[in-house]
Amino acid sequence: MPRRRSPSPSSSTAPRNRTPQPVRVRRRTFGDFVKAFLAFVALAVLLVGVPVALAMTAGWPFPETFEPMEWLKQDISVSTFLSILTFVVWLAWAQFTACVLVEMKAALSGVGVPGRVPGAGPSQLLARQLVAALLLVGATAASFTPSLAQLGQTYDDNQRPTVAAAQQTPGLFAQQQEQAAGTAAAVAEQASHTEATPAAKKQGDTKFYRIQPPEGRHHDSLWEIAERHLGDGRRYKEIFELNKDRVQPDGSRLSEASLIRPGWIMEMPGDARGGDLVEMPDDAPEVSPEVRQQISDYARTGDGAQEQGGDQEQGGDQEQGSGDEGSSGGTAHVDLPQQRPAPGTGHADLQRPAPDQVATPAQDSSSFGLPEALLTAPLLAAGLLGALGHRRRQALWQSAFAGIGGRRGMEPPTPTGDALDVQDALLVGADPEGVRLLDRSLRGLAASLAAESRPLPTVYAAWMSNGDLHLQLAQPSGKPPSPWQLGQDQTFWMLARADAETYEDVDTAAPYPGLVSLGTMDDSRLLLNLESVPGIVSLSGREEDRAAVFASVAAELATNGWSDRMTITLVGFGEDLTALAPSRLRHLDGIEALIETMEAETRQRRGALGAAGHDSVLTGRTGPAQHTRWAPHLVLLAAEPSPEDAMTLAELAADASRLGIGYLVGTGSGDLPGAAWEMEITGEGRLLAPLLGLELDAQLLPAAERRAVVELFTDADPEHGPDGPGTTPPFLVDISEQGRPAVYARLVGPYEIIGLETPDGERSALLHEALALLLLHREGVHPRVLSSALWPRGVTDDVREALLDRLRDWLGTDPDGTPRLRTDDAGRLTLAKSVVSDLDVLRSLYHEATQGRGVDSRAVRGRLLTDALVLVRGPLLADRPEGRYRWLTHEIVDAQLPLLVADTGLALAEFHMEKNRAEKAIEALNAALRTAPSDERLWNELLRATHALDDPERLTALASDLLTRSGARGLPPRTEALLDELLPTWRDAVAAAG
Repeated sequence: MPRRRSPSPSSSTAPRNRTPQPVRVRRRTFGDFVKAFLAFVALAVLLVGVPVALAMTAGWPFPETFEPMEWLKQDISVSTFLSILTFVVWLAWAQFTACVLVEMKAALSGVGVPGRVPGAGPSQLLARQLVAALLLVGATAASFTPSLAQLGQTYDDNQRPTVAAAQQTPGLFAQQQEQAAGTAAAVAEQASHTEATPAAKKQGDTKFYRIQPPEGRHHDSLWEIAERHLGDGRRYKEIFELNKDRVQPDGSRLSEASLIRPGWIMEMPGDARGGDLVEMPDDAPEVSPEVRQQISDYARTGDGAQEQGGDQEQGGDQEQGSGDEGSSGGTAHVDLPQQRPAPGTGHADLQRPAPDQVATPAQDSSSFGLPEALLTAPLLAAGLLGALGHRRRQALWQSAFAGIGGRRGMEPPTPTGDALDVQDALLVGADPEGVRLLDRSLRGLAASLAAESRPLPTVYAAWMSNGDLHLQLAQPSGKPPSPWQLGQDQTFWMLARADAETYEDVDTAAPYPGLVSLGTMDDSRLLLNLESVPGIVSLSGREEDRAAVFASVAAELATNGWSDRMTITLVGFGEDLTALAPSRLRHLDGIEALIETMEAETRQRRGALGAAGHDSVLTGRTGPAQHTRWAPHLVLLAAEPSPEDAMTLAELAADASRLGIGYLVGTGSGDLPGAAWEMEITGEGRLLAPLLGLELDAQLLPAAERRAVVELFTDADPEHGPDGPGTTPPFLVDISEQGRPAVYARLVGPYEIIGLETPDGERSALLHEALALLLLHREGVHPRVLSSALWPRGVTDDVREALLDRLRDWLGTDPDGTPRLRTDDAGRLTLAKSVVSDLDVLRSLYHEATQGRGVDSRAVRGRLLTDALVLVRGPLLADRPEGRYRWLTHEIVDAQLPLLVADTGLALAEFHMEKNRAEKAIEALNAALRTAPSDERLWNELLRATHALDDPERLTALASDLLTRSGARGLPPRTEALLDELLPTWRDAVAAAG
């Protein structure tokens, strides 16, 4: 779901200030005290009342003398049964007392996971719930949940100021005193701000700013305006919120913080200062009448003007103000008296664009129409994008090698609608570099610990903050191996980004594959290790909100890059999500099937651990047993279980963390028996866990985005549909003499452009890269996809707009005046048909030869195929500068081009072999092999063409060459079988020759 917008800059995606933010803290209710009192009574009765009653009625359970032989000789009577029953009751009381003592010790000390009393599953669960209810209202409430109180605390918490504590890496248990102090400070600040705002408005302290035209290379931006006049560029969101969707002098509206134009008017916050401040009417002569009128008209459209009410007449029509005529030429704040709205300009009318200004959703959204949920989930987006690219490549290769005559095409379907928006959001939001560093850091840590013969520590969570990685341990585990360092206390291990970049790939099992993103708090992203939670994690909230969390968790676990393999079982939701990773995701119909499955797996894992001599899966994950039986099994149960099923799951989950099994269970009531950690998802997208000290902006995958993601994967499935990938290129070129392009780019081989002058300066390489991306996507490129491809680390909107302006100027216009770089109805950038690449021509020639005029004319087919193969001068964008074109890793054109060249070479070889021109066929196949050297189809056809020459020595030499190319893996089975047919003695001949 889209993220909430707030006028506060802290809610923006810009860097946040250190002002304490309100934190939801659970207050003790009357019901809590009632529960605590009842729990105290129950404990008193069970711990004191039961033994007193037994002692008074049945006496002490042990006999005065120890004479076992005499006991055996006695007759069995009713009193004997009563004595045995009394002894059993005494044993049950002792067991329950032990459970209470264990749970009390764990809760009060906050050290270690509570020990398990043998055979006391239900008794210990009852003791845990009674102790929890009793301690919930006490001073130790903040530290109660299965003994994790030490997480998130430091040695000097009592002396550390609240603001300083807020700057520490968040812990799973933040001090509730700090939360309360932060809440009070934020509420007081918000109240003072709320009280001051009306006073400022009453004093007529509304200020306005007029966007200035560019000066040289400098373009005005909201960030710089906020920096100059509010003292902090991060406050640009306040300016944006004050002016969003208000009609500007040129009739357009502000819908994106980056899309501002010279001549627009911006209302400023009341504390704006600096610059050339103009006080009206004293400084009125310094402002032209036209600008004064524009500001006066604009003031009537604001919320502040609407709240004042009144019937002042509108002073004039809005005029076109995109230029700077009549202005003072400098920056200007204009402090105007209060303006009243003109008749008929109510709030509803202001929110409705004029008919000629109606924008598509892609244009009207603050995120250019892209799903915010995926834009703000970089690890999830990276996993989905990588898995989607793998799926599409797999479809291409399966289509290519479907068998002789079975070629089904090489053009994957072009997404449309929501699927296209989601694909763009994945491209923009993905952080593959972050995934790579996380994976290498975790594996490097495992390798370092294994080298020191140290076990992996139990990790409850990982925090990614400003590029640094913080691991939150279940308990202190000593000094971490270099380059890791101790964090804010003994339960945190920290790795700086600069140190993480020194890690290289290591051959070790993924140590913490159960880590999954839950959301962000301040500038830190939380990954919870579901595999290590000591029991069930419950998630309460509305069903649709829970479903969005479950879908996000399932999708990331299925596609993340820091896991080797795992099993994710979905119950009660997500049958369609199995298309994302059929090897990882499985769906069960009901809770009964889940319980049956998990009971069997729990027994199996316990036996396997015992046979291997390991305490837990962590101690065996980096040893000799790695990559075998220690992959995690994570259960996502969206359907709320019955109380009986919940108790069964709680018993299964009591030992789950040791076995590498995790449970995330949804509940509508928020009260799930046996839940170790409890979380709640709100309708505003906040993920709350009061006893864990967490309040996150949740990572979600809402239903609409989930369906679009599944559609992308389903369409890319090689088995989807009868035809698989299509055969028609997305863009066909007029290959006749009349179709000569105005701009021609050569991408297949070294990058060259014909028809344009080379741009001057350092921006030349950037413009060339932008043009290459547009040429490879004739269907259109989202502006944010373009900027994220060129600047993977991020870029301001004004820089992106400046690049697009330069790109438009460089490409120029067609003879009819139409610009060659255009924007379609959905807001995506497209190129005119007069701008063509050799890859477009290559695709068009092959399509025309095999499906167009070449089908009925042999001469035309031969000419078209020959012309197509001549265009191939090497790999795509050969000799490209190092560090650029990294976006090509997300493309499948690197798989498409070799297949296209191989298909062209095969078709031309077939054309020549029809006339027994074997040498010509061999020439065509060798030309194709230079671009697709590992295509087995080319090898086989080359063998057949060489065999047609009736030259055994040449065929033997070719067999030897192919054997060398195949390396240690040897010849593919089909090629080896073909050689056996064409030259039965090839093995002896190759051995004799070499």
